[in-house]
Amino acid sequence: MTSDAASASSEAEESGSNDGDATVTQLIFNLVKGIVGAGVLSLPAGIAAFANAPGGVIPAISLIAIIGGLSAYGFALIGRCCAYTNTKSYREAWSATVSESSSWLPATAVTFKTCAACLAYSMILGDTFVSLLSTVGIASAKIPVTLGLTGAVLLPLCLMKNLSSLAPFSLVGSLGMLYTAVAMIIRYVGKAYTATGAFGADNVAALRPNFGTVGAQGALTPSAVILVSMLSTAYMAHFNAPKFYNELKDKTLPKYYKVVSTSFAISISIFALIAAIGFLTFGANSSGLILNNYSTRDGLMNLSRIAVAISLVFSYPLAFVGARDGVLDLLKMKGTVKTQNILTVGLLAVITGASLVIPDVSFVMALSGATLGNGLIYIFPALMFRGAIRKKIDATKEEKREVKFALGSAVAGICMGLIGTKMAIGSL
Repeated sequence: MTSDAASASSEAEESGSNDGDATVTQLIFNLVKGIVGAGVLSLPAGIAAFANAPGGVIPAISLIAIIGGLSAYGFALIGRCCAYTNTKSYREAWSATVSESSSWLPATAVTFKTCAACLAYSMILGDTFVSLLSTVGIASAKIPVTLGLTGAVLLPLCLMKNLSSLAPFSLVGSLGMLYTAVAMIIRYVGKAYTATGAFGADNVAALRPNFGTVGAQGALTPSAVILVSMLSTAYMAHFNAPKFYNELKDKTLPKYYKVVSTSFAISISIFALIAAIGFLTFGANSSGLILNNYSTRDGLMNLSRIAVAISLVFSYPLAFVGARDGVLDLLKMKGTVKTQNILTVGLLAVITGASLVIPDVSFVMALSGATLGNGLIYIFPALMFRGAIRKKIDATKEEKREVKFALGSAVAGICMGLIGTKMAIGSL
């Protein structure tokens, strides 16, 4: 990676080299697709961590909006740093604004965050395929299903040398999330999962609706930080911020800000809708994967399971290759075919093994968000922005004052991370 930091100019003059060809609309679609993934299906459990009454939805939606706004701000800061320093990757931007000698920090965070994403994918796939098999009368358990899926499907896909043909399948996931939101609304409005509903008695008691008396006041307890940490994972797309800025046709910061603000606004709306409807349907018993709460006889939700399964199966190799290449980079190993294959088998075995031991995907979401997510979203962008403004010859007073706000968000990220880590570990 290079760290050639060019002299920064004013935002009005800044357009960079016009090497991108993507329109604002295209990038908004791609960023929403990148943000809204299977992680949103864990958010109802985040609300259930601090509330068991419908009133808990109100502060939860507020938290979703606030964390979404702060995440958008961090995403925007990274693009600004790339614009000020003429860099094209997260690591390059760090090297140009902080120091090249410490560029391993964000590289390590990105690598382990990608590994955490693969771990969550494995856990969700195991649960989803067990449910899908039961719909056709095949009784199965998570361990053999996960091992069989990994060996027969995921390993061959991860060993592929060209993954470009898999990228279009991620669209299935985005459409699947929209479909899931609609299906969840239909089931909630139709009261299909109440005690007298069509599917109310299908699942075990631990997955049926359960409500108590702790509503909005639960947000004042430390347990609310679990939802905050999960959101740090759900909104995570920040390692791709340089790519979105540099791929913008005739790029300018105002156009980039439009991409970021619109994409995060759409994502916040989808997150709030799915989190609220899932919790309002199942309350305190909202599962770490909300689809587990729905009956395997429910045709509407089975279609959602199929869409999620297809999306994750073909998205998994894309995320896995990022994790594998990150490990190779950190270990300073040459990526020969033999080395890549050996590391693929070893890393996939470790991730799959962990997915069979860790009981709840919401724990992975919360812990990775409290640690790696907070670093990539709040702390690292603030440090990069401070370095960029210090090196910016014509930095304005407003920009210098903004550095204090950015560092404040970093401090808040550290505090949320410490509390979130403690609460996530305590929830096991």
